[in-house]
Amino acid sequence: MKPLSLASINFAWLPILPLIIVAVAAMVVLLAGVGVEDEESEGLGWLTLASLGVAFIFALGLVGGTGVAFAGEIAVDGFSAFFQLLILVAAAFVVLMSLDYAGENRLSGAEYYSLILFSTLGMMLMATAGDLIVIFLGLETMSIAVYALAGMRRRDPRSNEAAIKYFLLGAFSTGFLLYGIALIYGATGTVKLAPIHAALSASMAGNPLLLLGLGMLLIGFGFKVAAVPFHTWTPDVYEGAPTPVTAFMATGVKIGAFAGFVRVFMVNLGPISTHWHAALWVLAAITMTAGNLIALVQTNIKRMLAYSAIAHAGYLLVGMTAAAAYAGSAIMYYLIGYAFTNLGAFAVVIAVERRGAAAGDSISDYRGLARRSPALAAAMAIFLLSLTGVPPLAGFVGKFYIFSAALRSGYVGLVVIAVLNSVTSAYYYFSVIVAIYMQEGGLGHPTLSTRPALAAAIGLAVLATILIGIYPEPYVSAASSAFNSALGAGFMHMTAMLH
Repeated sequence: MKPLSLASINFAWLPILPLIIVAVAAMVVLLAGVGVEDEESEGLGWLTLASLGVAFIFALGLVGGTGVAFAGEIAVDGFSAFFQLLILVAAAFVVLMSLDYAGENRLSGAEYYSLILFSTLGMMLMATAGDLIVIFLGLETMSIAVYALAGMRRRDPRSNEAAIKYFLLGAFSTGFLLYGIALIYGATGTVKLAPIHAALSASMAGNPLLLLGLGMLLIGFGFKVAAVPFHTWTPDVYEGAPTPVTAFMATGVKIGAFAGFVRVFMVNLGPISTHWHAALWVLAAITMTAGNLIALVQTNIKRMLAYSAIAHAGYLLVGMTAAAAYAGSAIMYYLIGYAFTNLGAFAVVIAVERRGAAAGDSISDYRGLARRSPALAAAMAIFLLSLTGVPPLAGFVGKFYIFSAALRSGYVGLVVIAVLNSVTSAYYYFSVIVAIYMQEGGLGHPTLSTRPALAAAIGLAVLATILIGIYPEPYVSAASSAFNSALGAGFMHMTAMLH
């Protein structure tokens, strides 16, 4: 497909075709699942996977597009295409991991796969939003679906607890986000991001109404990315939710939230970055530190990965604090490597869990895994080493670019804190590797021979984790081009709205 021209974008449905495909697929899967037994839902999973593939193909057609659709409500640029593609890949991995899991755990396939598609739709809306209200709609579409996904194991008290906690705290954070949007509207007279950016370039950067609105937006986004002190829901929800859903929250939800976070703050609120970068500096420092320190004492692998996800949110906030174009591209590259690494780690957790049960979440269950399943042990070791930041894996290169961007912007103290935290994280990641290779015990013999979809997900994640680290240039270039296209879109957006 040819890149879209500005003249055609405002009058065509093509820019939102990937969104339409995902939305229609969600309803089709729900209807197709009527009468399908829970244990026989694999066909619905393949239908979901095919739908995501079709949406991915049409999203590729948006690469290189510039402008807006629907009077500025939807942004069509490299930034939105980049995040749509990454979100669709993450969702496809989760579906691949779920093909056997859903039936084994008697999850309602129609509801389960439909909710995955609806939450994916919300994430994509956040990535393509050119308006604060559209960001809110995307956030709520994503969140409501994930609340239900967290409680999909209806007979499991931990799953019920996860859903209730996530819903209550999520609803509370939504109030802050809406108040922030209202205050920014009161200060600027608009909720569209491009006019807000233009207004900030004038004389109102110190408007107290605007600054209070920014603070509330920080709280709303901070909850979704699990930044400290808005992280309290994360460990309980990650532990109690079905493991593929946990993987989805750790990757897809975080990618969607950061897509909106970066577009609002780094792209459109850049002119007043001096008013919010100090708050992000503090958030980044305490998020990294708290996440890593609490992870040190965890004995449950999903809780450990939950606190690890909190720490990685802190590393991403280091990049946001830098508030520069090179920092934006570093964040986007980091999210690529982080997505594949985390998806792979949770896929291994699914493989180790006892089939049809929630048991197998303890780190002690991984003792002797290298003897029982050498390939699975090697895959988990690669993912944990990448999360630690060991070269030449994707996690190392991601941290290198993030920390380099912060150094270029003069945040030496924050980088020192980040490096110390990264060293601290090695203790709990390596403790799992030690259990895998140097200790005896653990569960029975996990096998992937009867779960080819899960084996494929793990294999692809291993390949991506290694390849993105060894050969980062194409991904760094794509991230840089995507972020710069968002920075350069402000004038185009304003021109489109004038016409």
